[in-house]
Amino acid sequence: MSKLITALSITAFILVSESTVQAQQKRLDFDQSWGNRNSLTQNVNFYPGWANSVAYLERDAKDGKTYQIDLKSGKRELYVVPAKSSVKVYVSKNDIFIQDGSQAAKQLTSSPDVAEQNPTLSPDGKLVAFTRKSDLYAIDLTTGKEIRYTTDGTDVIYNGWSSWVYYEEILGRSTNYKAFWWSPDSKKLAFMRFDDTKVPMFPIYVSKGQHGYLEETRYPKAGDPNPEVKVGFVNATGGEVTWSDFNEKDDQYFGQPYWSFDSKNIMVQWMNRDQNNLKFYQVDPNSGAKKEIYDEKQSSWINLDHEERITYLADNKHYILKSDKTGWAHYYLYTLDGKLLNPITSGNWQVTSLEYIDEKAKVVYFMARKENSARYDLYRVDFSGNNMKRLTFGDYSHDVKVSPDGHYFITNYSNVSTPNKVALVDNKGKIVKELADSRASDFNTYKFGETKYFTIKSDDGQYDLPVVVTYPTDFDESKEYPVIFSIYGGPDAGTVKDTWKGTRSQYWANEGVIQVSADHRASGQFGKQGVALMHRNLGHWEIIDYSTVAKWFKAKPWVAKNKFLITGHSYGGYMTCLAMTKAADVFDFGIAGAPVTSWELYDTHYTERWMDTPQDNAEGYKNGSVLTYTDNYKGVLRIMHGDMDDNVHLQNTMQLVDALTDRSVPFELMIYPGSRHGFERSKNAYDFKERVRFYYQYLLEKPVPKDFK
Repeated sequence: MSKLITALSITAFILVSESTVQAQQKRLDFDQSWGNRNSLTQNVNFYPGWANSVAYLERDAKDGKTYQIDLKSGKRELYVVPAKSSVKVYVSKNDIFIQDGSQAAKQLTSSPDVAEQNPTLSPDGKLVAFTRKSDLYAIDLTTGKEIRYTTDGTDVIYNGWSSWVYYEEILGRSTNYKAFWWSPDSKKLAFMRFDDTKVPMFPIYVSKGQHGYLEETRYPKAGDPNPEVKVGFVNATGGEVTWSDFNEKDDQYFGQPYWSFDSKNIMVQWMNRDQNNLKFYQVDPNSGAKKEIYDEKQSSWINLDHEERITYLADNKHYILKSDKTGWAHYYLYTLDGKLLNPITSGNWQVTSLEYIDEKAKVVYFMARKENSARYDLYRVDFSGNNMKRLTFGDYSHDVKVSPDGHYFITNYSNVSTPNKVALVDNKGKIVKELADSRASDFNTYKFGETKYFTIKSDDGQYDLPVVVTYPTDFDESKEYPVIFSIYGGPDAGTVKDTWKGTRSQYWANEGVIQVSADHRASGQFGKQGVALMHRNLGHWEIIDYSTVAKWFKAKPWVAKNKFLITGHSYGGYMTCLAMTKAADVFDFGIAGAPVTSWELYDTHYTERWMDTPQDNAEGYKNGSVLTYTDNYKGVLRIMHGDMDDNVHLQNTMQLVDALTDRSVPFELMIYPGSRHGFERSKNAYDFKERVRFYYQYLLEKPVPKDFK
């Protein structure tokens, strides 16, 4: 009897074990692989931030509603947006509307044939400022009266509306060309006035209709004249403009200005054309008089578009400066008159963002890449720079939202092998409550391509280059697999992060493709001291380090010979084209989107920051140009470009096509009509299928499956 029971038990165990093994062999299907249907992870509630100091927000994954959760009692109630923050100002059909909560929208302007831009509510909620036809206006919400602040706007003079190079490179795309700023007391507007008269016109041909037409943009290419800029101030009620005491004829740049808390002065960032000297001027908005309070010089360059360059303290006595002058980005405590009190942070690591400043306790909470350059953590430190402590935990990268009083924070954390989790943590670093875990309950029943983070030593042994790899499902070192190497490559623009990647890489993992991303020594992973190596020689170190990574993989017996593909867009397109020419002995295939092909074809501020002008660095421009190396081209390169790209002009691709066709070498070309730097949505589906086709044709050498058709 006992032997029979034992035999039955063994048989049952074998059957259960086989069932378990079979369950674990389940692969992600087509929709799961592309993230169209959940797998590996599940939908969890989202935690967008804080309702107040004692309640955090939770957006329910099932009903889509947002609730506030009391920290102490755990009471959950529907979140009601505060009346002040519920006011929405927007443009519809060229006119401005305002909507307060659930009330019907009120139309503020009536000029459907002329576009109003960037309507911005004053801090006191009484005025809405905007631009129209290159002039600055406001509307008084009480009287409905329209106030016109400037009158000289033309097709080359813009008040409160950015010149293209400022929008793209200095103030940022998120501004939507907005170049005006309310004072905190709502009594004044600061704005920039741009004069593009001397900036060369670049024509973009639009092919629509019978005859097409030219779209003309004032676009300064490297070495060209820049726009002349003035910084002005005007009373909210109107009147004469007061101009800050700068000479607009000087060859210079101005960064985003910062109003003081009491609105009595404004900090204006000034930089020379060579971009290696940054000065702060304290400007009186009533007189325009300026006083220099900060002067920084670097041998390479200084980024004028640095976020949170200056953070004023509410005591109206100090500000916190963010600078990479030591070779690493750090915070410094200054008095308002420009006296350095002390560094707040220091060391061979990077701060990334200020999250909360407790002025009473004299403590700063900030994010940094300290433990690992591919991960982000929250720290606290005294104003004095003492008592620094890491508040986040584990070998994870964290995305945090600190409570309004700094007593708690919510962190969304993960790494390449751990799906996102969410936790409530106090300001001592103690986990108060685990809020969510996106790992699916059947996670272990799937077999999928494993993703790993590691480093590869640079060829000179000086840098550990960060790499993320997704291996094929059922990876077998006795087999050979093709490689897709996805890159960007720009200065201080690394893409390798130790975070959960989702499932979108799993389709190609199932198809037996190794997927790689990596960063070079000047990507920001090694601070400004690493990035500065690019000075005057864009393309040099990037292609060396990317080649090192490629050679490391190609030396492995499990990497297929002559099937290493590199791909990227914009700067990544440049690097792809450079890889297929300058490093053609290393890379076999390339897919390049909207590539810069020669740096004299790109804009002044971005290009000259790294390269200086073509007049001053002719050799560097030659060495960094794809066109210099087209004689080396081999393999198969696919190039895609939008014909209306106003950032990286189609001219770049056309000059490369001209060089390649003169050499009678094979390549693929796709022009997307009506597309800018990012392709039109209507073209994306086609572009995706063509990329799939390219992978199957050259890497997998088999027909495209019917799932894609």
